[in-house]
Amino acid sequence: MPIATVNPATGETLETYDALAEEEIERRLATAAAAFRTHRTTTFAERALRMNRAAGLLEEDEQEIARVMTTEMGKPVRQARAEAAKCAKAMRWYAEHAEELLADEEPAEYDVKDSGAAWVIVRYRPLGPVLAVMPWNFPLWQVVRFAAPALMAGNVGLLKHASNVPRTALYLEDLFRRAGFAEGCFQTLLVGSGAVEGILRDPRIKAATLTGSEPAGRSVASVAGDEIKKTVMELGGSDPFIVMPSADVERAADVAVTARVQNNGQSCIAAKRFIVHTDVFDAFAERFTARMKALRVGDPMEEETEVGPLASQQGRADVEELVEDAAARGAAVLCGGARPDGPGWYYPPTVLADVTPQMRIHHEEAFGPVATLYRAAGIDEVVAIANDSPFGLSSNVWTHNGTEVDRFVQDLEAGGVYINGMTASHPAFPFGGVKRSGYGRELSGHGIREFCNITTVWHGA
Repeated sequence: MPIATVNPATGETLETYDALAEEEIERRLATAAAAFRTHRTTTFAERALRMNRAAGLLEEDEQEIARVMTTEMGKPVRQARAEAAKCAKAMRWYAEHAEELLADEEPAEYDVKDSGAAWVIVRYRPLGPVLAVMPWNFPLWQVVRFAAPALMAGNVGLLKHASNVPRTALYLEDLFRRAGFAEGCFQTLLVGSGAVEGILRDPRIKAATLTGSEPAGRSVASVAGDEIKKTVMELGGSDPFIVMPSADVERAADVAVTARVQNNGQSCIAAKRFIVHTDVFDAFAERFTARMKALRVGDPMEEETEVGPLASQQGRADVEELVEDAAARGAAVLCGGARPDGPGWYYPPTVLADVTPQMRIHHEEAFGPVATLYRAAGIDEVVAIANDSPFGLSSNVWTHNGTEVDRFVQDLEAGGVYINGMTASHPAFPFGGVKRSGYGRELSGHGIREFCNITTVWHGA
């Protein structure tokens, strides 16, 4: 993929960029290593001052950077502004809490005496330059939820962003520079995917984090494993959205629409498989399908637009193939299912029913505004369908039955269980998945400690 800004609403290429030459990559790696030696010695107060300044600058730039994101990857501009605001919130959260999250820990006095020590502490120390390989779907948020904790922990970052969001990638480097972080603390590397292996194998890179597709995760994780370097992987998702008889079905159906089509349906944590108890299936399906059909699809720069274009021509083709395969194998298309005429990479909100395990969409992630409906006779069948997926990122459960809540929390194979609400990330709560959705955690104290050297300091009596 060329490094270029291509407007998905029109298909027009607006700007192209040359990939960095090897000499420039080397210079930036050297700059990162030098910056780490200094940045690691700064105080939490100094880092917090700069991080808060970055948050303030981002808020000032909210309108402008929102339009950049919408131009590059097509999300409705209202959602782009919300993304920028969310990033500023996360920056401030880590600026406020990083010091306490990484404070020295003292083991129990009994264990210290048992070890023969006068005292023992556990200290969190930064690792060094961390490579971040990030996707286009939340081009600010995916980066900030790595960068804010990494910089506050004393690490420095190098960003290899998706090739279709170069303007956003360059903005992020400029933002942290304007906020006062020293040269080299955060750098954007405009390179293609073929350059990632060489950068990751460089001994100055100490760890890597990737958000993206399963194939991309496999590639980066295998190289990092060969180099014995720490990684965090947040990969695909096919989250279940479960509705039981005790639920507020009307409310669940309304939230289900937002949960499915947020970011034009291009979200790892979007609800994708709607598993509904047979007692309320018809009521839910009727309201859900009507709301999906009524969504306003159009120019993402218009305030009234609810669903914009998919980010790439290939992305739309991938969604089309999944829907066509399901329809050919007997799925009922309740709404949508065919691309509209005209320019841009639009695809209508689509609902499929009667989905079976023989269909690709049952096991593959649909990265677009396509929902699949499943009818289940009881909680055992609900759990079985929910777990019949290679992914395990998050889950949504709608019930007011406490026994059912306990069962779902115990048995759903996912990194999150959201009861009577839709999955959303928050800086205070750990985020990540299991199975092929990846490993490790972002956000919260768990996220900031992922790229720390957890050091035991033992002092003899």
